[in-house]
Amino acid sequence: MVKVNKIVILGGGFGGLYTAIKLAQFPWQESNPEIVLIDKNDRFLFSPLLYELITDEMQSWEVAPSYYELLSNTSIRFLQDTVTEIDDTARQISLKNNGDLSYDYLVMALGGKTPVNQVSGASDFAIPFRTLEDAYRVKEKLRVLENSDLEAIRVVVVGGGYSGVELALKVADRLGKRGKIRIVDRGSEILSDSPEFNRKTAEKALRDRTIWTDLETEVKNITEKDISLSYKNQIDTIPVDLVLWTVGTKPVMLEKKFPFATNAQGKIEINSYLQVKDNSVVWALGDLVECYDQQGKKLPATAQVAFQQADYCAWNIWATIENKPLLAFKYQPLGEMLALGKDSATISGLGLSLGGGLGYLARRLIYLYRLPTFEHQMAVAMNWITSPLTQLIGSANE
Repeated sequence: MVKVNKIVILGGGFGGLYTAIKLAQFPWQESNPEIVLIDKNDRFLFSPLLYELITDEMQSWEVAPSYYELLSNTSIRFLQDTVTEIDDTARQISLKNNGDLSYDYLVMALGGKTPVNQVSGASDFAIPFRTLEDAYRVKEKLRVLENSDLEAIRVVVVGGGYSGVELALKVADRLGKRGKIRIVDRGSEILSDSPEFNRKTAEKALRDRTIWTDLETEVKNITEKDISLSYKNQIDTIPVDLVLWTVGTKPVMLEKKFPFATNAQGKIEINSYLQVKDNSVVWALGDLVECYDQQGKKLPATAQVAFQQADYCAWNIWATIENKPLLAFKYQPLGEMLALGKDSATISGLGLSLGGGLGYLARRLIYLYRLPTFEHQMAVAMNWITSPLTQLIGSANE
């Protein structure tokens, strides 16, 4: 009787979901493995498009399709559950609602979370922006503020990186003239790791919307109605209606400690094949690990990195089972894309630099191609095509 290997994947983000889909597509000599994908949520989140929810440029089902919908035409089994413990010796995981589950091969892709406990008051009065629930909270808060009698709506975005800049511009375009937006960052410039074209284009977009940038500035305290900022050892407390927190990433932890080697930041140590250190049947990727490019430079915890890791992870699991050579992970920088408000974006990479409406269109098409399944790609594409016509017809009938 042919043994059926069981591959269990913990976490359904870019790393976990795309690894599962790739594994299901490989040719298997003996029998197809049993692939089980586990996530605590019922929906996959295409996080680079989360900002479009703020301005209603996209709908929730486009940005966050359900796993059951995405995987309905595959052999992948999805379990909505929370992992509480891993017994690596017995090759078994414990789930909150579904008991224990054995594995032959394990993928750790639990993702990360935004810590909001570094500053007094942040956990109570600042909203992070990483999950679908975060986006809903932000939209509801904005709705309440928009329906208030406030002449100006004061918003502080903590963090001048990719997420902070994209979020600030989307909020500014939603609020219009009522919005008084500022970005607070400890660095000397926004988007410090970005290509110059993207950074300059983003700086212009911020100036056009009169968004303040408080650089070399730290947040000291947040209350329900104000925020205290420190610049050159001087603390200034200013009124605020909404604080959005976009800095920091911590790996998602289990109730019990990982049974694998971790570094000082709690991230799992891996080799060049994305295998957990000293373990030939467990892989880890995404926010759970520190990954480096060919020059030894630490890679950021972005969707693009996890997307590429998934290809290598899936290949190396397939190669292990099929007795083929493993491939060391090689990161290929494909450029950087940023949403710069409603109907505008910037792209830089692979010899291409685009901004404004053209950048927005190119970014949408690239992300459309990267959506996880062909069926979802087609559904989203059809909606993008028909929505303007539907709106036009609706306007004509009013």
